[in-house]
Amino acid sequence: MSNNIDLKKGLDIPIKGAAAQKVVRTVIPEVVAIKPTDFKGLIPRLLVKEGDKVLAGSPVLADKQNPDILFTSPVSGTVKEIVRGDKRKLLAVLVETDSEQKKVDFGAKDADSLTKEEVKDLLLKSGLWGALIQRPYGVMADPSAEPKAIFVSSFSTAPLAPDTDFTLAGKAEYIQAGITALTKLTDGGVHLCINKATEAKSMFAKMDKAIIHGVSGKHPAGNVGVQISHISPIRKGEIVWTISPLFVAAIGQLVQTGKLDLLRKVAITGPAADDPAYVETLPGAPVKSLTASYEGVRYIGGDILTGEIIGKDGYLGFFQDQICLISEGTEREILGWAKPFRMNLHSSSKCYFSWLAPKKLYDMNTNLHGGPRAFVETKCFEDVTPMDIFPIYLIKACLAGDIDKMEKYGIYEVLPEDLALCDYVDPSKNDIQDIISKGIDLMIKEMA
Repeated sequence: MSNNIDLKKGLDIPIKGAAAQKVVRTVIPEVVAIKPTDFKGLIPRLLVKEGDKVLAGSPVLADKQNPDILFTSPVSGTVKEIVRGDKRKLLAVLVETDSEQKKVDFGAKDADSLTKEEVKDLLLKSGLWGALIQRPYGVMADPSAEPKAIFVSSFSTAPLAPDTDFTLAGKAEYIQAGITALTKLTDGGVHLCINKATEAKSMFAKMDKAIIHGVSGKHPAGNVGVQISHISPIRKGEIVWTISPLFVAAIGQLVQTGKLDLLRKVAITGPAADDPAYVETLPGAPVKSLTASYEGVRYIGGDILTGEIIGKDGYLGFFQDQICLISEGTEREILGWAKPFRMNLHSSSKCYFSWLAPKKLYDMNTNLHGGPRAFVETKCFEDVTPMDIFPIYLIKACLAGDIDKMEKYGIYEVLPEDLALCDYVDPSKNDIQDIISKGIDLMIKEMA
């Protein structure tokens, strides 16, 4: 295993709207939403009813397949509404926040002295077990499974992504405690990947009890899946767990204080944002409490490549620490393909002369600049996928539903986010992430 990873392939998307490193306000919302749809593989069982009182850390949902996995409220308050969709599918539990916050006391502990079972029990009861993602397939981690290792990417290279050294500033002690606790869950150690460009000033480079890897390169260098493929690729029959540094800090804080605290800095970003900056709030907060209301703007929870369209009436997801605002592209351009002088449009293939201004940032919108068409086999997917797989053949195998070829070409190593750039560069305008997601769903169904 190498401790230095230098990636040559990839693409940084030059988009306007990065958040300034300042917190403009702290928002404790009047209502928060606990959304079972945030967790892939969860079959939720409701543990509360409307009118029930809950504390921050009180269980609200459980997994029907594994009742030990609980999902807890981030605030104390009263269950206001159970939101259901078609066929009574549970979409959200809305909790009305109390003016004075009270938290469940799980008991402060010393991370070094905890046993594997004590760490597991604490994460299951507090609701933080859901923060552990199991690969392959990107589902919730199975408490009965034995991962070969746990991987943490301390940085993101996604467009306009939050700076984790800023968002987690002052929490180095909690991050260290979280890493120490996580080492108890695997014999393969905790692999912590840091950005080589900021290594000198990053607090993550000073962490103990982790196997540290320096990573450099363009997006998707910050994707944990890309890092895993260069450190310890996932083979058939193997599993690994991954976790965001945001939740590593939350675990450490839970261990040291005994209280669940999910307060986070959320980056409000994007070309349509008036004042891109950070807002401190909780998961499940209403979007309209965090940002201004705009017309003709798409509200995305997460980054522009992999985020979820949540709308201005939606709620911040459990894993989300970014909201991106981007204008809906509704205009049509006549003979756009015949205009190579378009200096205000970015092209990854240098089709426009805008490539002569490599440092320019663009006011992008949602226009595709073309419609879906026949799947054309080109080298562009390989140029933006720094993994030892064949992306074009994997995509075709997923389209065909050919499990043998999906295994052969790397389905165990990827999640949709790892091929998100293929969406951006695809001349055929296909939804590559959706194709990979459906392939993964087929694997889960057929291989269970």
